[in-house]
Order: sequence, then structure tokens, then C-alpha cells
Amino acid sequence: MSLVALILIIVSAFMHATWNFLAKRSDSGFVFVWLYLGVCSIFYAPFVIGLVIVENFTFGWIEVGFMAGSALIHLVYALLLQKGYQVGDFSLIYPIARGSGPLLVAVAAIFIYNERLTLIGAIGIAFILFSIFLITGGFQMLKNATLLPVGYGLMIGFMIAGYTLLDKGAVSAYAMSPLLLNYGSFLGQFLLLTPFAKKQWGQVRETWKFHRKEAIGVGILAPLAYMLVLTTMVFTPVSYVAPVREISILIGAVMGAYLLKEGFGKRRIIASITMFIGVVIVALS
Repeated sequence: MSLVALILIIVSAFMHATWNFLAKRSDSGFVFVWLYLGVCSIFYAPFVIGLVIVENFTFGWIEVGFMAGSALIHLVYALLLQKGYQVGDFSLIYPIARGSGPLLVAVAAIFIYNERLTLIGAIGIAFILFSIFLITGGFQMLKNATLLPVGYGLMIGFMIAGYTLLDKGAVSAYAMSPLLLNYGSFLGQFLLLTPFAKKQWGQVRETWKFHRKEAIGVGILAPLAYMLVLTTMVFTPVSYVAPVREISILIGAVMGAYLLKEGFGKRRIIASITMFIGVVIVALS
């Protein structure tokens, strides 16, 4: 992996953890998602228009299909994320979601692509599973009613695995512009949620009043963080990009423990470090 790729991924990881932290602070549902999608659609529109004018794109049904598929998966991901943050701690949901994504990709590859699971890969998976067990409190999870947040974290991980594989194919196999793919995805999500937002306009106004800064922050950082990852995927194998990007697991755990004052800080940070090691091992396998 080149130094440029490494820097882009680390910057993206900080941005990703930051926008998730802002989303957790909003403590809102789909209305907040619609608001930050609107911010994104407006803020990045001039860049997309400029790119379309400068570049000569071949835009057909394949590109539209990738955008539509990415929009649907990302929308489910965004809604699950907001709901998960409503029922669980940031330092619990975020590491599980980010750690389980690469794990699910590795497991799915065994069945979909007939890839073999090596001993090193099995050790990495064991690290991730142990980390999830540790970060949720072990057997006390059942007593402390943390099973629901864990479930949301894993479902979010499924969505992460889905859009990672889909978008990787779009930017590498079909040479789609990361900016165009990402913008099309966010614009599609915004349009899909608009009819529902209109029915909750009072809640939209209230959420914008009290969480305007969070919506603007997420609307700018979320697309930018992912575009950096997609740009890196153009010239770097996804098996390298995905695990290094998961350094955001540790960043998110630290933010939850110290900025949001959530409990079990040291244990969750240690578990996050172990999970990051497991993700790297899986990639190296």
C-alpha cells in the first residue's frame, strides 16, 4: 500500500468516526437522516456539475443500477445506524458495526467465491468474535439487556459489507467516478425519504432547530470520508483498504468513552484494539 493511500484512509477514518459521533449526539431518527442527506445534496451539487462539465462520462443503465443499489443499501444502513444509536451506546454500536463488516465479507467470500479459510484467517475471525464478546460485557450482556444494541451493530455490519462490495465493483471494474457514485447514492436516498419527511414537517423543523450543526457536519463529512475510501479503492486492493480503514473502530471507542462519558470505557477501548488487530489479520490471510 502506498503512502498516499495510507494517508487518505487514515484521514477518512477520522472523518467517519467524527460524523458517527455527531449522528449519535443528534439522538434523532429518519428525519435527521433526511436533513443531512439534504445538506449533502446541496453542498456537493456544484462539484458534481463541474465534474460532469469537465469530464466526458458514458452514463448508462449499468451506472444507474450501481447508484440505485448503493442508495438502497446505504439508506437501510443510515436508518439502522440512527435507530441503533437511540438504543445503545456509541462506543458499543460503532465498534461492532465497523468490526463485523470485514468479518462478514471474509465469511461471505467462502460461500460466494469459494475462497478457502486459512488458519491465519480463522485466528483473525476468532479475534473479532472475542472482541465483540468482550466489548458487550461477556455473559453479563444478557443481564444488562445489551442484546438489542448488539443486534443493531451486526445488522449495520451486514449493510457495510454489502455496500463495500457493490461500490468497489463500480469504481474499479466499471471505472465510475467516486464523486458521481457517492452523490448519486446520497441524492437517491434523499428523494426516497422526502415523502416521509413531508408528513413529519413539524419534527423536521424541530430537529433542524436543535441539531442543525450536527446535520451540516454529517452532511459534509459522511460523503467526503467515503469518497476518500472509494478514491483509494481505484488504485489499492479492497483487502488492504477495508482493514486499515477500521482504525476508526478505536477512534470511535475513544470518542464514546471520553466525549460522551459512556461506561466501560477502558474495556471497550481494549476490545476495539483487539478487534482492529483481528481485522488486519483477516486481511493479511
